[in-house]
Amino acid sequence: MSEVFVVGTAMTPFGRMPDVDIKSMTRTAVEGALADAGITTGALHAAFFANAAQGHMERQHMVRGEIALRAMGLQSIPVVNVENACASGSTAFNLAVTHLKAGEGDVALVVGAEKLFSKDRGLMFASFDSAWDVSTEAENRSRLLKLGEGVEPPAGSTSDKPYSVFMDVYAAFARSHMKRFGTTQRQLAAVAAKNHRHSVHNPLSQFRDAYSVDDVLAAPPITYPLTLPMCSPISDGAAATVLMSRDGLRKHGIDEKRAIRVRSCIIQTGSDRDAFEVEKHCSARAAGLAYEKAGLGPGDVSVAEVHDATAMGEIIQIENLGFCAFGEGGVTTERGDTSIGGRIPVNPSGGLESKGHPVGATGVAQIHELVLQLRGEAGARQVEGARVALAENGGGLCGIEEAVACVTILSR
Repeated sequence: MSEVFVVGTAMTPFGRMPDVDIKSMTRTAVEGALADAGITTGALHAAFFANAAQGHMERQHMVRGEIALRAMGLQSIPVVNVENACASGSTAFNLAVTHLKAGEGDVALVVGAEKLFSKDRGLMFASFDSAWDVSTEAENRSRLLKLGEGVEPPAGSTSDKPYSVFMDVYAAFARSHMKRFGTTQRQLAAVAAKNHRHSVHNPLSQFRDAYSVDDVLAAPPITYPLTLPMCSPISDGAAATVLMSRDGLRKHGIDEKRAIRVRSCIIQTGSDRDAFEVEKHCSARAAGLAYEKAGLGPGDVSVAEVHDATAMGEIIQIENLGFCAFGEGGVTTERGDTSIGGRIPVNPSGGLESKGHPVGATGVAQIHELVLQLRGEAGARQVEGARVALAENGGGLCGIEEAVACVTILSR
């Protein structure tokens, strides 16, 4: 099977953009990625369009990609629409890689675009409500929140403003981790402070203010132990990448020094497991397969982007990825290992907590950041000497974990 390379990448600013529609965001991201690759739309053999919530938000339940891409003049090629909750973007990337490896073309486009912000807060937060089994909603909530039993939330540590039910679930994950491993709220705050500090140097990030650990702890509560800066915001935005096979590189005269190799891209779904069987987490399984396929291990990774929908999410994922032992994610972060300049920098972009989380675009935006890092084009947030990069992107809930996880490994 042919090797696959990322040759072009771009993203829009992430944030709340009430006057910018999905078609405009898509155009900006795609035109940027094509320009970065040095090709035109005529070179594309297929496009994979990731979006999770446009049906809910705008009633555009079908043919989203065909419509968004036709608006910018892209037509007469296969377009595949991809929805896989928060892992939609990474799933689209996986499908594009598979398409090229199968020899169905030499050049493929991956786009993730999402418009979530609305003045109707009920509509906005309800966009996440179907990312689990809607036929067993009460059972889902009971099963997941039970994980947090044994740690009593202090008085006044829950917001009286509306927020996603996923924040309650992440809070339960956090309390479970605190109870079992001794993780502290201050260690969660260290994750958030680190990511907000990184985002200061990302001009496309939704938030660019630095926070200290004490600032994060003193911020308005969401639900214990999570405070506002520990949680990803509602975001609009788009990101795009252009992928090529080695034949495509030759055909289009691409400079291989800027072409980033896809070493592996693995999707795994969750399983029925006991909560204490952490080594069977879907992200841990995906990581194991990704490392095996790439012929690499956790110690080879120079930089990572992980799915920190909350600070607790990052702690869980750096453990799943083997960057530290299970139970040591909080200590590892507090020690500075995951900061730029540390042993394994994580989320130099600012992560979902700071860069933003436009659901369908998130996985593609992770790839964008890592490509910049591997090229040495990340500016003040550059990880020195980055040669191998890993992205972890999860989505939805099923059982006691994410419904799906995707782990991608890239290298120079």
